[in-house]
Amino acid sequence: MKRMFFSLMAMVCMLTLSAQSIYDFKVKDDVGKDVSLSDYKGKVLLIVNTATRCGFTPQYKELEALYEKYRSEGLEILDFPCNQFGQQAPGTIEEIHQFCSANFDIQFPQFDKIEVNGANEHPLYTWLKAQKGFAGFDVNDQRGKMMDGMLRKQDADYDKKSDIKWNFTKFLVSRDGRVLKRYESTDKMTDIEADICMEVNPVLSSIMARRSIRKYLDKPVEHEKLEVIVKCGINAPSGMNRQPWVVRVVEDQKLIADVTEVYKQENAEQVKRDKDFKNMFRNAPNLICVCTPANGGGELDAGLLGENIMLAAQSMGLGTCCLGGPVRFLLSNEKCKFFLDRLDIPADYKLNYIIAIGYPDEQPDAKPRDTSKVKYIK
Repeated sequence: MKRMFFSLMAMVCMLTLSAQSIYDFKVKDDVGKDVSLSDYKGKVLLIVNTATRCGFTPQYKELEALYEKYRSEGLEILDFPCNQFGQQAPGTIEEIHQFCSANFDIQFPQFDKIEVNGANEHPLYTWLKAQKGFAGFDVNDQRGKMMDGMLRKQDADYDKKSDIKWNFTKFLVSRDGRVLKRYESTDKMTDIEADICMEVNPVLSSIMARRSIRKYLDKPVEHEKLEVIVKCGINAPSGMNRQPWVVRVVEDQKLIADVTEVYKQENAEQVKRDKDFKNMFRNAPNLICVCTPANGGGELDAGLLGENIMLAAQSMGLGTCCLGGPVRFLLSNEKCKFFLDRLDIPADYKLNYIIAIGYPDEQPDAKPRDTSKVKYIK
């Protein structure tokens, strides 16, 4: 029996490991037909395991309200009934669908019953749990405290496992297939809606999804895309429309390689320790160099330009990273004069910062933000 269990678990792991993204999975709909999740590319997904006889079952009403509100903006809610928690989804999928239609008039897609934990768990859920583990219930909330107490009686270490804890656990997935957040049954629907609102809005989603990228594919950015991105940059606001900036876009791979050789000579030990080192600009294939007046001023305007550039790049599937260290090296080393000469910076301007840009080869998580630094004066 144990051998069979471990064999099944191994098979699930193999299937999951072979999946590179959520779009590699197939599920069965409510009539048993295979559905590829690649059908949902470009959509914002809220994936939820449900039950019809649970204290959280009224969440169906809130989920349907979210669906009606944001469906036209690209939201899809994927409903997977599951009978693993308190045997609270006992009926057939036909009976479950009839119940949900009659009581909540749900319009979002409902799929066949599955298991989300254990030897028979669906590979989709193995993958989802690997992306976002259990982060805990809010024990300051009455329902969260109740769930924590109930589950801790069953398993004192329940919170150390990524398993789904109860019905109506939810995963929010971005338009490009990244699992953004996991919500437990007790999490407030208003908080979930706020996250959905940010994700379905293309401007807000670009702002919230942008990360500093420090690993890039060996693939230069197309000239046409760079033109669009820089055009977005110079459309940034500036005081009295002075536009106190000069922008230089480096596409010359040899120029980047040549100045990197100077860097390698000066920083041999550091380069030796970095097995992935390709160039001194975080291995980015292209650079956007931003210059400001040499006598000072213009830094605020140039910062707004840079933010426009980075958000435009993000919206086009590109990664960026604002670099200061390489600028200091270029300005302090006489051997780098050939690089600065090629930039052809006007005499009354100076190099302020460089934006590394390219196709990302990583998807880093967001770093925590200190919301205590924000106060609303009412």
